[in-house]
Amino acid sequence: MKPSKYFLYVRKSSESEEKQVMSIEAQIVELEQDAKREGIKITERFVESKSAKTPGRIEFNKMIEKIYASKEPVGVIAWHPDRLARNSVDGGQIVYLIDIQKIAALRFPTFWFEPTPQGLFMLQVAFGQSKYYSDNLSENVKRGIRQKIRRGEWIGKAPLGYVNNPKTRNIEPDPVRSRIVQKLFEDFAKGKESIDSTCHRLFDFGITNGKGTVWYKSAVHWLLTNPIYTGVIKYKDEIFEGTFEPLISTELFEAVQSRLKQNSRPRKSKHKHDFVFTDLLKCGECGCSITAQYGKGNGGTYRYYRCTKKKVKCSQGYLREEIVLQQMQEQILKVAMPEEWSPVVFTQMTKWENEERKERQIIAQKIEFSLSETQMKLDKLVNGFVDGVIERAIYLQKKEELIKLKMSLELKQKTLAKNGNFWLEPMREFLELAHSAEKIAFSKDLPEIKSFIEQVGTNRIIKDKNVVLEFHEPFSLLLENKRLSEGVLKKEKGAKKEGDAALLATSPVVWELLGSNQ
Repeated sequence: MKPSKYFLYVRKSSESEEKQVMSIEAQIVELEQDAKREGIKITERFVESKSAKTPGRIEFNKMIEKIYASKEPVGVIAWHPDRLARNSVDGGQIVYLIDIQKIAALRFPTFWFEPTPQGLFMLQVAFGQSKYYSDNLSENVKRGIRQKIRRGEWIGKAPLGYVNNPKTRNIEPDPVRSRIVQKLFEDFAKGKESIDSTCHRLFDFGITNGKGTVWYKSAVHWLLTNPIYTGVIKYKDEIFEGTFEPLISTELFEAVQSRLKQNSRPRKSKHKHDFVFTDLLKCGECGCSITAQYGKGNGGTYRYYRCTKKKVKCSQGYLREEIVLQQMQEQILKVAMPEEWSPVVFTQMTKWENEERKERQIIAQKIEFSLSETQMKLDKLVNGFVDGVIERAIYLQKKEELIKLKMSLELKQKTLAKNGNFWLEPMREFLELAHSAEKIAFSKDLPEIKSFIEQVGTNRIIKDKNVVLEFHEPFSLLLENKRLSEGVLKKEKGAKKEGDAALLATSPVVWELLGSNQ
């Protein structure tokens, strides 16, 4: 039966307007020329820009509906059977329409077909080959992705802070944006930034989303929880060691995760208040949390802190934020390092650094041995999993532990190669923090003051309208040494200023303070 009308169907795989545009034009030109030679009248055209791997093509479905609704048999002309279908559902529909004689002819310039048992068999073979090609292509792509990840190479577009290197087919730190990302992680871990403020800070740095506006909170949360910045790749719940340079340490990443977890606790109020110290202090009488509220007085509006009084009856009253701030500044000044201590203290640190350089070789050998041992364990674990001796759940857990251990050792190895100051580095951070305490106290930057108090103090309470806290070591030792030094100076009234400074800095308690970090 020769059909009186033909439907022309052309398709390109990509939905992008820029890609494969000529494919559509070429198909239409070739098919119309073929139809003219054969005396075929094309009554309707269907143009599609969508993959045929899965069912659901709009233009294809429209064509099928019109074939079903047609009172007379229809012919279909296309470039190849794979233009019509690459999945079993759409291919089955075409075969079924031929069986019920709704489709009387199929014309392909590159494929022969007649509505006979042999022709139907060859058509189904062609559809099967198209589906096999699509499935095989998908598996090849997935296999390539898995192999790339096993080599420690990042797939896809580089995240913020990195850039794609087409030569190495990997990522590397961006000279400018990598430092921005490092700063964001450091400030967030210290409590100086929230997710919302980080969004606006990125905008201030000139970093916007695809629409040119401020980043969404979800995007910033993804950035702060992405382990790629520690040098690892997480792919389908499995950890892989990356071959690119990490931007932050594992310790800093975990600190950020801890703060994110803390900030994710549900809040009863949806209203945002600028009460910085509410989650910093406890009531010294009953142990309840400290809350805050606005109050009016003396012609203005002030912030007041008070006990929530949720557990028992509490006699503690209100305390204005200005007084809380003043008392916190006084606490910070207690552990501020005197300026005259710095020369002697940092000179001693330099001496220790010189001594430690002699021990680097021994430390490096130990790290190298641990790395070799860890790699052997990792190899045995993989072999055991491949041989079916180890279950997948245990394999994934142990593999993650070993990779993290290996990366930690490699990080120590890199740090040792730079300066080897494993114990002097935290000491220097402490001394620099103590040295900057006076500046922080008088800055009146409430988030920075809060962050400093969190780092130096514990058991932070308000009792009888006084802010009280206990200092962590080594800040408690610093406070003790300052008191002892002041007592010595009172006895040595005739000492010169230079002598006083040396006396303060070389006090035995100062060296105890420094040695406690060794």
